[in-house]
Amino acid sequence: MANDLQQKIYIAGHRGMVGSAIVRELERQGYTNLIYRTHQELDLTNQAAVRDFFETEKPDQVYLAAAKVGGIYANNTYPAQFIYENLMVQNNVIHQAFMSGVKKLLFLGSSCIYPKLAPQPMAEDALLTGKLEPTNEPYAIAKIAGIKMCESYNRQYGKSHGVDYRSVMPTNLYGPGDNYHPENSHVIPALIRRFHEAKINRSPEVTIWGTGAPKREFLYVDDMAAASVFVMQLDPVAYEAQTEPMQSHINVGFGSDITIAQLADAIAKATGYQGQITFDPTKPDGSPRKLMDSKRLNRLGWSPKVGLEQGLAIAYREFLERLS
Repeated sequence: MANDLQQKIYIAGHRGMVGSAIVRELERQGYTNLIYRTHQELDLTNQAAVRDFFETEKPDQVYLAAAKVGGIYANNTYPAQFIYENLMVQNNVIHQAFMSGVKKLLFLGSSCIYPKLAPQPMAEDALLTGKLEPTNEPYAIAKIAGIKMCESYNRQYGKSHGVDYRSVMPTNLYGPGDNYHPENSHVIPALIRRFHEAKINRSPEVTIWGTGAPKREFLYVDDMAAASVFVMQLDPVAYEAQTEPMQSHINVGFGSDITIAQLADAIAKATGYQGQITFDPTKPDGSPRKLMDSKRLNRLGWSPKVGLEQGLAIAYREFLERLS
């Protein structure tokens, strides 16, 4: 599909890890008319403000990467904020995009949309087949609603208005722009920070939540950005051949997973920490395994490029740059 590099493209959440990576990818491909707003400039939970923004700017495309995100601790501590803020952002951006005539929109979800005990690897058709992981259920419900909102607008307005709103579901992401907050971050940035601090403080031991047995899949964020732009640019015939009207989301994963214990070893190596690693089984593990089935995306012609060892090294360098 030919792409007009002058199209006005709005990236919601451009300061976040995924949004900033999408900006990098679009700029790499030569797009020159990118627009963004900081949270201070535009509160996406404010319906009137979002409406005014779309009526004024009238973008041609939208990447909806804005979201309230966090790890197990944050999801457990702030469930009301996670469901409210994410639903409000999605509802406002998707609806006002439609009202202003936006034909193409990409919604970014999360692998937590799938049931806690979904068959592994998790294929797109596992959605809504079982109970969600309790620790992040509010966030997952919001993301499921986002998928279904895109599908509903496609079904009602696809033929009449040319609406083509797509959804991608990334596995666990890491890399430049990540959140390294000591309590509200995801597992890789949290461990990078902890192992770095343990190395600096010469701590003999680092204790990690859970048993270390759960398996997780990790994808470097610039690979996710490349996949997002790839899916957005897909010819409608190719996209529709791999999806269904009420099951139109596409998984984006690395293709293999590792245990949390193996991940801890890899991060200790990347950061140069040489002390002992222990686990606290009294703390929650979360889902036993979360591996995405990305065959649908692979069949469309996309695959990741950055392995975990290389990605962790880049992530740690960026973390050190923030400290300097």
